[in-house]
Amino acid sequence: MRRIGSLVTLLWFVMAATQAWAHGVVGDYVFLEPLIAEDPTPANEFDVIEPNWTKSAGARTFALGSSIEKVIGAGDAGDAWVPRWSIGAGSAWNYESPERGTNLSGFGEVQLFLKYAFWVVPEHEFLMGAMVDLAVPAGNSAFEAQSHASVGPELLWEKGLGDLPDWPIVKFLRPLGFQGDFGYLPALAGPASHLLFADQVIEYSLMYLSNSVYDLGLKWPLRNVFLFTEINYSQLVAGPAGQVFPTLLATPGIAYVGYRFELSVGTQFALNRASIPGTHAAVIALLDIFYDSIIAQGNWTLFGGGHP
Repeated sequence: MRRIGSLVTLLWFVMAATQAWAHGVVGDYVFLEPLIAEDPTPANEFDVIEPNWTKSAGARTFALGSSIEKVIGAGDAGDAWVPRWSIGAGSAWNYESPERGTNLSGFGEVQLFLKYAFWVVPEHEFLMGAMVDLAVPAGNSAFEAQSHASVGPELLWEKGLGDLPDWPIVKFLRPLGFQGDFGYLPALAGPASHLLFADQVIEYSLMYLSNSVYDLGLKWPLRNVFLFTEINYSQLVAGPAGQVFPTLLATPGIAYVGYRFELSVGTQFALNRASIPGTHAAVIALLDIFYDSIIAQGNWTLFGGGHP
């Protein structure tokens, strides 16, 4: 816990002033923070709590995750002030109750990242970015993917369909948004257990429907609701025998996205035979605070253009 606290403190104090950023906004589309996939948009946000309960073939596992992200590079007028650079850190506490044997608990690895949005096209609600992920084993080895540090690249993207024509029927596709990532995380030493993963999110924004397509007269909180489904893939491309089969899951859910916070909940279903033993049932949730809308000091950056 001391290590996580030190990382949060470090991220909080590496700031220089600018105005508040609207979370996840590219053009007219507000993208949600996914449950599993990485959010492509750099943001000032604090995932206060990420509870995750999973029932597998041989155990029940409960996890409480938390992470923080800080914008360090500002956008400018050319990209509609979309933030360009951010850094972040996170970890999770886990509790496993096997059907046989002793219960286990402890923290998993510490995750660190640097994110850069290198291509932003606001008029087409499009953003593409990249990340460098670093996983440091600093907790209970029973809950860590690797016994050694891992580092690797990740490609990120998101696209809203607001540039579709305003035709009958077709216009109701405009609130659709897509977010995704693709990453490779090899171990720096020890056994060659290299993780390959990819996620694709499909979301439908009732906020965008009401504000930019057709006002159904939805009131708060329904007006701020997103319906979404994630497709989550992960696989150890090299590693111990029996651990190289791909995991393919669907994660449907619902999210409320406001100006200051997001609250999401979802479940998971196995999409291939290899995933069934590990996911008999699951419940995942997220409370994400957009702290720059609450604390003025959270709006600071290290470099970049000024915000109007």
